[in-house]
Amino acid sequence: MSSRRQIHLLPDKLISQIAAGEVIERPSSVVKELVENAVDAQSTEIEIRLDGGGIRRIYIRDNGTGIPREELPLALTRHATSKIRGLSELETVKSMGFRGEALASIASIARLSIVSRTGDSKNAWKIDGSSLEIAVANGSQGTTVEVNQIFDEVPARRKFLKTEATEFAHSIDIIKKIALANPDITFRVFHNDKAYANWIASPFIHRIREVVGADFLSKVFKIDESINICRLRGLIIKPSEASSKSDKQYIFVNSRFVRDRSLAHAVKNAYSDVLHGDRQPSYILFVDIDPSLVDVNVHPAKNEIRFRDQSTIYSFVQKSIKATLAKSSGVQESIYTPQENHNANFPKKITPQYTPTQKSFDLQTLESYTPLFISEPQQIKNVTPNSLEDELPMGFAIGQLHGIYILAQNKNGLIIVDMHAAHERVVYEKLKNLAFQKNIEVQELLIPIAVNIPEKQLSLIDEYSEFLESVGLYMRQTGPSSVAVTAVPSLLSKGNISLMVQEVFEDLEKYGESTILEEKRNHILGTMACHNAFRANDNISLTEMNALLRQMEITDRADLCNHGRPTWYSWTIQDLDKLFMRGK
Repeated sequence: MSSRRQIHLLPDKLISQIAAGEVIERPSSVVKELVENAVDAQSTEIEIRLDGGGIRRIYIRDNGTGIPREELPLALTRHATSKIRGLSELETVKSMGFRGEALASIASIARLSIVSRTGDSKNAWKIDGSSLEIAVANGSQGTTVEVNQIFDEVPARRKFLKTEATEFAHSIDIIKKIALANPDITFRVFHNDKAYANWIASPFIHRIREVVGADFLSKVFKIDESINICRLRGLIIKPSEASSKSDKQYIFVNSRFVRDRSLAHAVKNAYSDVLHGDRQPSYILFVDIDPSLVDVNVHPAKNEIRFRDQSTIYSFVQKSIKATLAKSSGVQESIYTPQENHNANFPKKITPQYTPTQKSFDLQTLESYTPLFISEPQQIKNVTPNSLEDELPMGFAIGQLHGIYILAQNKNGLIIVDMHAAHERVVYEKLKNLAFQKNIEVQELLIPIAVNIPEKQLSLIDEYSEFLESVGLYMRQTGPSSVAVTAVPSLLSKGNISLMVQEVFEDLEKYGESTILEEKRNHILGTMACHNAFRANDNISLTEMNALLRQMEITDRADLCNHGRPTWYSWTIQDLDKLFMRGK
């Protein structure tokens, strides 16, 4: 039988190495902590040099406020920081760092040195991370941190590092996120002494063009919405431009990049009926909120946060993005136009696009228009193409192609409309609008349905009772892990009620909000719209075609069908002239 080991205090270095395991996972973690420190130091220029993907060497130099000589040893001491003094400051912290652990953790797993000079100091001072010896050094105002041979002190951790290329890619990803949040700072990046990036301090849009790409800017809508506690601003992808990749998804809370599944879910849900197949939304979003309403001290790496009022923020983000997508109707002008190539002759290929020069539609209420379940089409009186061509973006129908497409002419050129897809969206939005106006019809169940719910989720039933009733879901608790469902929304009464209720509680636990019922209701409405829409080979009159075009102009998201497919494309006269080489 082995003898009992005594309880004893761990040495400081081992404590720091254990703590480093929570903060420093790979070289990119070091880069993140050091660059964030440089941002906190009010730097306007930050230079980042990596060797071997950051495995061999990480060098960060800034021109910030610097660290006084007498504070250098404290900078390498655990739980020493200039950012906060007490709990009240922790609850309202705005700086990127505040835990006082980063430098001490890095020094415990690698060779580290700091050279720093304040504005009122005659000299720069250098401190060695191992010996803590301080010596006079050369250097201008600011701080330089050099880290060599990461994880040499912890060989077991070093084995988990990937190739130099992979580690460098992780570091670049971190740098890009910080650069996006701080366009007023110049970032210079080198890898193995070769220049990688030189992002000069510039306006936000210019920084995005440099970091994410001009192509991204040509595919997005602006968003800027506010409520009393929060503001949401940034850029969101046009649904028609979404791809299967999820690499361009950035959420910043008070300029701090975060991985928040609630916010990400809110964004994805806002795109729920406008994305085709497995396409993912791309976005760069900034949430500005009173720091006292968000907890950034959830995890040592500070990538996770917790909102005090999670459900309000979720609902605000989701509704703001939905409103922007509906408002834009797929024809908002691009926020960035690349310089035209005036030397270009005939293009190799004319690619149909949503008209970039067309103005956004002025949306009106659907109640003022006759719904388009067209058996008796809405008549258009006293209207001529010449009298309204400036007011009607979708123009006037000139014919039907193969019983599938409507050909229309507006002042810019030619529009081709997928008749079924467009009509499906018009009917779908009308059905949703009517369902919303009539509130939710509730079906009482003759025999209550018993549903098992995990105990930790069931504790939410009182907190969200008002919400549950507002979406037409009535229930009572019958045991420590069970409820009896007594009423459900009428449209969903024939579905799997037990599974639906379980999914609602899963959402409430994860996000503080649930859109399961809305999604299921909309799926049914979408099916109804599909069956009520024009079909291929339906021969319709010009009057009916024009009625559909008018409805499209006042229908939310009319540029996409319910499944995310485009409903129309347009060619300008200039596009057609190029296609036929007119004037050449």
